[in-house]
Amino acid sequence: MKAISLTKRLTRCPRATAEADADLPLERFDTDVRPLLAGTAALAPYLATLITKEADWLEEALEAPEAALDAILTAPTLLDEGSVNAGLREGKRRVALLSALADLGGVWSLEQVTGALTDYADAATQAALRVAVGAQIRRGKLPGLTGDDAETAGGMTVLAMGKMGAGELNYSSDIDLICLFDESRFDADDFQEARAGLIKATRAMSASLSDITGDGYVFRTDLRLRPDPAVTPVCVGLLAAERYYESLGRTWERAAYIKARPCAGDISVGDGFLQTLRPFVWRKHLDFAAIQDAHDMRLAIREHKGLGGPITLPGHNMKLGRGGIREIEFFTQTRQLIAGGRDESLRVRGTKEGLGLLAGKGWVPQGVADSLSDHYTFHRTVEHRLQMVRDAQTHTLPQTPEGMARIAAMMDMDVAALKTELHDRLSAVHDITEGFFAETRGPVTKVETTHSFDTSVIEAWHGYPALRSERGAELFERLKPELLARLAQADKPDEAILAFDGFLRGLPAGVQLFSLLKANPQLADLLITIVSVSPMLADHLSRNAAVLDAVIGGDFFADWPGQDALADALAARLATLDDYEAQLDGTRAWAREWHFRIGVHHLRGLTDGVTAAAQYSDLARAVLRALWPVVIDEISRRHGPPPGKGAVIVGMGSLGAGQLTAQSDLDMIVIYDADGVEASEGRRPLPARQYYARLTQAMITAMSAPMSQGRLYELDLRLRPSGNKGPVATSIDSFASYQRNEAWVWEHLALTRAQVVAGPEALAAEVEALRKEILGGARDIADVCTQTAEMRARIAAAKSPEGVLDAKIGAGRLQDIELFAQAGALVGGALERDISSGLAAARKAGLIDAEGEQTLNAAYARLWALQSATRLLSARPLKLGALRAATWRFLIHAVGTSPESDTSEELEAQLEHTYHEANTIITTALDAHGSGTAS
Repeated sequence: MKAISLTKRLTRCPRATAEADADLPLERFDTDVRPLLAGTAALAPYLATLITKEADWLEEALEAPEAALDAILTAPTLLDEGSVNAGLREGKRRVALLSALADLGGVWSLEQVTGALTDYADAATQAALRVAVGAQIRRGKLPGLTGDDAETAGGMTVLAMGKMGAGELNYSSDIDLICLFDESRFDADDFQEARAGLIKATRAMSASLSDITGDGYVFRTDLRLRPDPAVTPVCVGLLAAERYYESLGRTWERAAYIKARPCAGDISVGDGFLQTLRPFVWRKHLDFAAIQDAHDMRLAIREHKGLGGPITLPGHNMKLGRGGIREIEFFTQTRQLIAGGRDESLRVRGTKEGLGLLAGKGWVPQGVADSLSDHYTFHRTVEHRLQMVRDAQTHTLPQTPEGMARIAAMMDMDVAALKTELHDRLSAVHDITEGFFAETRGPVTKVETTHSFDTSVIEAWHGYPALRSERGAELFERLKPELLARLAQADKPDEAILAFDGFLRGLPAGVQLFSLLKANPQLADLLITIVSVSPMLADHLSRNAAVLDAVIGGDFFADWPGQDALADALAARLATLDDYEAQLDGTRAWAREWHFRIGVHHLRGLTDGVTAAAQYSDLARAVLRALWPVVIDEISRRHGPPPGKGAVIVGMGSLGAGQLTAQSDLDMIVIYDADGVEASEGRRPLPARQYYARLTQAMITAMSAPMSQGRLYELDLRLRPSGNKGPVATSIDSFASYQRNEAWVWEHLALTRAQVVAGPEALAAEVEALRKEILGGARDIADVCTQTAEMRARIAAAKSPEGVLDAKIGAGRLQDIELFAQAGALVGGALERDISSGLAAARKAGLIDAEGEQTLNAAYARLWALQSATRLLSARPLKLGALRAATWRFLIHAVGTSPESDTSEELEAQLEHTYHEANTIITTALDAHGSGTAS
């Protein structure tokens, strides 16, 4: 593409307020560009000096400014120890002049101007470091390194921070650098000498950049953002830095690392360090506590700089003053800290880019983001004009009318228009950001309540773990009036506060949760609903308060995504995690949030028990599908890939049927096909049978082992051939032989609900074909009915119902109806896994009539609604007469009892009638069609 001269792209021009200096070589330049040069020189003495000094170079550069910039950025790569200082200063003069003229003439955007300055800072830092490290290598001060190591600085890396890290350097900016080195590159005996050499190289690099010589300077360099700068050297070991941030890192340092970027030395070392620091910078939960920390920083800066007054333009600080640049940056970075731990797409360095992404994800209104982005561009443009005058690192508007007139002329504006626009924009930024960083240290809001609570309950709260920290106690005191007011609105306030007390007592820490509630008051209603209605969900929430993050994550109340989308989302998340343990913990955290979502939707009446059952099943299957390959990869690292065709997980019982509750274990078996391969091929080969046994055990551990994020699910493999006596993984041949020749009727009954939920598709098809073969065979109805009756008797002898609300265990209850439906499917050759299909098959086989089928279907639907509700409410058996009012209302709604019959006595009578009817139908059918030997 042909270069277009800067002259032909001018869109504005500084308004010259005086004649250009007679020494300015304007005659050398095209007449169309002379007004730009003359106006610039008249208004900015620093730029006038550069125009004169670099006239020969500038004449050609104006014809192709982008090509000239490329040459400036390439030149530092050719510099050596003798030329680096003068060469870098020449480059800085040229990039400063070119970017100033392109800026003042409206040729380059703000991003192009700051990008050019930043790119040169990167190139200059790399050249200065390369030369400095090379000098230490030549002097033998860096043991084990050769001249070739100078380019990557012998394992040293330089992190660009602040505006340089974000690619947003201002016109006369300092550069903030953190210098780190990889201790592992050096032998223990050489470490101290190497460390001293790298410290000297860092100082030499800094001097090359910041010392003022006859040629000027390159960039003022600040190394004080490193860990604990008062006691650490200018170049810090990676391990020491990691330990510092893990134990002592503060919120302002987390915010600083949003923009951090390796810019010189060994870039891979810098990238690796930033990857290590991700858990420090980006918290797993929504970090609303960061708002207060950022607000405290703002107040401290204002107080320290004396910038707390109203917006008056003379002397106003465009960076740190009210409505200034820093306000927009803090607003953006704090929002990124809040949500970036959960959404990696928000982890960008640029301010305007960050605002755009935050708006796109719903964290900031689009209008607010657009407004702040526009103000940011204007503010930075004014800032550049202030600095161009004398190359001064200033952000302060002029105190004099003459000074303001100069800036207006550089902006190609009238003074009055500039003043009006400055005041309007600064005020708008202040109004937006101050609303976000609302002051929280004023008096606690008083909220009148309509109920007098037991004061002994409230007074006990101060001794609970969540309120023991000063910050936690302060936040809770501000929340407490509103919480009490909401609790007072409950039907039975005294029950509600006792439920809340139980939740608060079990909460191990409170700062994050209380910050979340303070920033999102609507969550308090949900919290009170949960603790009032569901002791189980409340207990889960007290131990895993971070799941509330999901409620405000944007899609908590969206349509259910389905099993495939869930599995894909989890697989994508696991692919970003570094190691096996992180993947297991990541799965637990992810699944816990979705599990909580299902429960909340059910609790709030957004779904019913049947829908919740399908969603719990989708979630469990998605976890198995996504985690199975991860576990296989972990085993493969040591023992090689699975021999033969691999292995599948077969869901049994409720998992196979797609009908789980909030507390279901997962019944499953593992079937493999070694396909004649005797052993795996890896560092430690295993015989095929042992390999798949170990793989299955690893999956059991991956799912059920307690880790920092808890357990996923308890697994039950007792439905495999030979039960607990058989191997944990079964070969396809053994499974087929067992099912065809040895299996009991009850094992074929279980097969009616079996379904492959994870593993290779080809093997899954073989297993399903075998299932169809087994279930499609002819059956002796009398034998099936007799053995089903015997199985009912064994179940009844082993376990009794735990009260009238136990919908599962007992004659005429869920397990009993399921067993009978499976018998119906077996005698009728039905392949569907749902209960309705099994009951329909029982009717077609003559076991029951249409009325019996209808009655059992209705009973099953009601009892499943009861089971799904009670398993959401409590991990322990519920006593009908001891339920809280809110819990009782949820239960009545879930079971579908009519309002006129909602007393506990009436519900008990209805349930007992349901159990009796179902039991009568099942017993009659089995007795009539069995061999008569069953007891």
